[in-house]
Amino acid sequence: MHVIMISPGFPSDMPLFTRGLAQVGAKVYGVGDGGLSPEVRDCLADYLQVRNLWDEEAVVEQVLEWLRGKEVDRVECLWEPGMVLAARLRERIGVPGMTVEQTLPVRDKESMKQALDRAGLRTPRHTRASTSAQCREAAEAIGYPLIIKPIDGAGSADTHKLENGEDLERALNQLQHVPEVSVEEYIEGEEFTYDTVCGGGTPLFENVAWYRPKPLLMRQYAWLSPQSICVRDLNVAEIQKGVDLGRKVIQALGFQAGFTHMEWFLTPEGEAVFGEIGARAPGGRLVHTMNYCCDTDLFSGWAEAVCYGSFSQPSERRYNAACVFKRARGEGIIRSVEGLEGLFARYGEHIATVDLTPIGQPKRDHRQMVAGDGWVVVRHPDLQSTLEMADAVGTDLRLIAG
Repeated sequence: MHVIMISPGFPSDMPLFTRGLAQVGAKVYGVGDGGLSPEVRDCLADYLQVRNLWDEEAVVEQVLEWLRGKEVDRVECLWEPGMVLAARLRERIGVPGMTVEQTLPVRDKESMKQALDRAGLRTPRHTRASTSAQCREAAEAIGYPLIIKPIDGAGSADTHKLENGEDLERALNQLQHVPEVSVEEYIEGEEFTYDTVCGGGTPLFENVAWYRPKPLLMRQYAWLSPQSICVRDLNVAEIQKGVDLGRKVIQALGFQAGFTHMEWFLTPEGEAVFGEIGARAPGGRLVHTMNYCCDTDLFSGWAEAVCYGSFSQPSERRYNAACVFKRARGEGIIRSVEGLEGLFARYGEHIATVDLTPIGQPKRDHRQMVAGDGWVVVRHPDLQSTLEMADAVGTDLRLIAG
């Protein structure tokens, strides 16, 4: 199996997926516009460093010239900005995988929701807008509260909740650099993910994670220690609603192989409502948290699925696993870490990993990095016990900057 991997060294999880391809026996050709660590280079048969990865037409021609004499079976990209480039290469080379037509809806939030509307699936009321006047018209038609966010955004960057017209005007001033937005109904309720590794159009691995609190709140309040909890039991009635919705979404979009990451809402009335979906792995250390939930390796599990259509990794959900992100108090350099010894004394056997910004390093901007100043994973077969430990990490573990 010969695989082109777009951007094999960036962002931070990409080297692990590149390693996964090599582990399942693929010969991996990397394409990117930056240098590589020795660990990534060791996983590659060859590497083409281009001047600008986002000059798609030029990159396609460079890759085709570089490939002369090389066999290619797959083109993969798990970084959202490079997915259309990967689709263009697949079409030019003639290998299986998502086409440009299939890729555009998962990069364009409005097209995505329109496709699911046609399939009869519940989405927030929504419309596309490229001018302030269109945003105001959409707000009038849909009604407050609203969410406004970039059409092709990721995570909750440049996303605003609007309660009234004054909120809308403030958001419009802050979104002048965004060419096109989605204006949509705000869904009240808990926010979850539905994550899969698919092969042959079928989910081979499934996961549901619970965001505590919603990602929008995570970005707004610096003092929070946000949590992502991979739940052990997917057969709970409320969770199963999201799983059923997610399976229908994947079918409606015609997704075949690889990772998907969907976000959905459970309303107080018990309705599962679609949020958005990406044909990629989740960020925010969620793949790591899933690994701790099942004692598996989804980096190589994904690689096996895209190369061979199978998934032989362990998939028994043994634990609820909670990833807690920490943000240092104060500004400047990390001076001390408090409370870690006490947490190990109380929960040591249930703490799966600790990865914190080292003392002496600068505090990180949580608005730019989901992981903030580090992350801790705790796990337990019982959900309530997991939540109690996660809350203790949030309150008792402190990083002090100054």
